[in-house]
Amino acid sequence: MVKIGKTSLELVQGDMTDMDCDAIVNAADTDLVLGGGVAGAIRRKGGPAIQEECSKIGRIEVGETAITTGGNLKAKYVIHAVGPRFGEGDEDRKLASATLNSLRLADRHGLRSIAFPAISTGVFGFPVDRCASVMLSTAISHLCEGHMIEQTALSLQRHTPQTYDPIHTPRHTRCHEDR
Repeated sequence: MVKIGKTSLELVQGDMTDMDCDAIVNAADTDLVLGGGVAGAIRRKGGPAIQEECSKIGRIEVGETAITTGGNLKAKYVIHAVGPRFGEGDEDRKLASATLNSLRLADRHGLRSIAFPAISTGVFGFPVDRCASVMLSTAISHLCEGHMIEQTALSLQRHTPQTYDPIHTPRHTRCHEDR
């Protein structure tokens, strides 16, 4: 765990659907259909209310987000973030947008804790180490700007020890206004 300003940022492993936080992030597709992977686990444990709300929202584009109920999950909300498919071009920027828009949506809803999966690393084929680097740098940058979020978790279920090598973040990261 590291401190970024007033926020705890932690890299965790585990089942996202069991996390006790205000919101978990779903690695969504553009049609917001809860099929397999993280989305399938959310559908199975969260119940039909989540998909019903997704169906009302309709389509969102890569990098965009939407929020629904958490249904039967411990989390009150699910933030659906559409990441890029590896090879479609401009993937790092698109993944950063999905991450940043998730954090901004959490802020707009007054949420204090959020947990992310490694967006786009499943069927979308994005490399886990690159995902970790993009998502962490985006989260750290946002968390330094001022917000309501007190806890942020990133779950890298398919990580290897090398995943963390490029992420030598000090235990307390000072934001520019803290210096």
